[in-house]
Amino acid sequence: MASNRGVVYLSPGKVEVQSIDFPELKNPKGKKITHGVILKVVSTNICGSDQHMVRGRTTAPAGLVLGHEITGEVIEAGADVEFLKKGDLVSVPFNVACGRCRTCKEMKTGICLTVNEGRAGGAYGYVDMGGWVGGQAEYVMVPYADFNLLKFPNKEQAMEKIRDLTMLSDIFPTGFHGAVKAGVGPGTTVYVAGAGPVGLAAAASAQLLGAAVVIVGDMNKARLAHARSFGCETVDLTLDATLTEQITLILGVPEIDCAIDCVGFEASGHGTDSKKEVPAAVLNSLMEITARAAPLAFPACT
Repeated sequence: MASNRGVVYLSPGKVEVQSIDFPELKNPKGKKITHGVILKVVSTNICGSDQHMVRGRTTAPAGLVLGHEITGEVIEAGADVEFLKKGDLVSVPFNVACGRCRTCKEMKTGICLTVNEGRAGGAYGYVDMGGWVGGQAEYVMVPYADFNLLKFPNKEQAMEKIRDLTMLSDIFPTGFHGAVKAGVGPGTTVYVAGAGPVGLAAAASAQLLGAAVVIVGDMNKARLAHARSFGCETVDLTLDATLTEQITLILGVPEIDCAIDCVGFEASGHGTDSKKEVPAAVLNSLMEITARAAPLAFPACT
């Protein structure tokens, strides 16, 4: 059997590249399936959610193979796979979904009812999400391939832009989803908390959706500079000036139409409290600056 290696969680703060089983067309319980494919991983990302596990903030078991942001090449397809073949280059969504249950048919694939015995919703390489082996590895198995996988129509062209296209597995759609859930539309003013990959994707998505002004807040000056490079206004949360004061300087009013939290619960305080972890800091600040009854979005993977 061919060899395989993956990034394995061992204990808080410790991961290791280890030899792992080569994937088979079987579900986590060992039952053979005919609707899956085996991929040779071409690119993969590290998610903020992975960091939650590695930092010991979850009940992740030792031996968990990490990784749910996968782009790969099909090397084997099950007998019931109709639309994919060996050699196809595909993007893998972070969540595992069957495409057949009620929630999948309602386009709520993140809470698929059939891929996780413990609760609704499944994902690769994540604690309590169905036991699906992660894709920070050389090879990985993807079930329900015809439903889950996005095939790139031109493989050679896609490989030239693979560092951009690898964001389609999670980072960009998470940001875009946040912008949509926040109600971003033509003429709106938007505040994005956090200028990491998801935050920058949310900011770019807000521009695509027609926002009049997109403001990005962070404590990292290099990230803020990157946000400005594609037309965003920025606020530096290490300054003594409050978020409200900085928003007012930009807009002339202390209020924005909608907001997106792309920081998550590992947030820090602002200004003189910037070294302290304050999990509710972003939520509290968004409620201060967002118009009453306006939507707030809290996309995952932050």
